[in-house]
Amino acid sequence: MQLHTLKRKTANKKSRQVGRGGTRGKTSGRGTKGQNARAGRKKRPELRDFIKRLPKLRGRGVSSFKAFRPKAASVNLNTVNTLFKAGEVVNATSLIERGALKIKKGTTPRVKILGTGELSKKIVFEGVEVSTAAKAKIDAAGAEIK
Repeated sequence: MQLHTLKRKTANKKSRQVGRGGTRGKTSGRGTKGQNARAGRKKRPELRDFIKRLPKLRGRGVSSFKAFRPKAASVNLNTVNTLFKAGEVVNATSLIERGALKIKKGTTPRVKILGTGELSKKIVFEGVEVSTAAKAKIDAAGAEIK
């Protein structure tokens, strides 16, 4: 006698089949009565209703609150004060040359001068945005904004 020649004494007993839904018997695993037990039931998933309530973003990508215009790169007054001498021009290209900014995606970024630190030199600001705090300090130092 070997393992592959073994046979059982009695054959497997098959359970009685009911004609509604194959081998699961009587209610075929559908419980009893109600909308869920019926054939062709169309019950919407609850999650789908929540999804349907949310507004569509219609071509605005991930966030509709994000601006189309890229954000300006910020530079503080104290860095401008250390990098530039009196009478020099501060603009995007001069800031990139001095290492205060980096070129983003092959284009020179917009620049905004912020009011952190002090300005002690008469420097010319050209083609840059200036915050209100920085504007007050620039005017006090005698520098000009073009």
